[in-house]
Amino acid sequence: VSIIMFGTETLGVELPNTVDLEVKETEPGIKGDTSSGGSKPATMETGLVVQVPFFVSEGDVLTINTSDGTYISRA
Repeated sequence: VSIIMFGTETLGVELPNTVDLEVKETEPGIKGDTSSGGSKPATMETGLVVQVPFFVSEGDVLTINTSDGTYISRA
């Protein structure tokens, strides 16, 4: 995270392109769902809810796009 300041005034904040977050809550996947290409909601450690593939489980660490809050990959 970069903070752009002028004196004591904050002018802007620049976020990294991606962050790695842990899945805190999601429904368990059903065997065979990995081939269907569907998705399910997962609540991340920050409270962000992201649509993720069925194979993702609680405790997994995922790479999330900070510009739109979408799943990119497992970290």
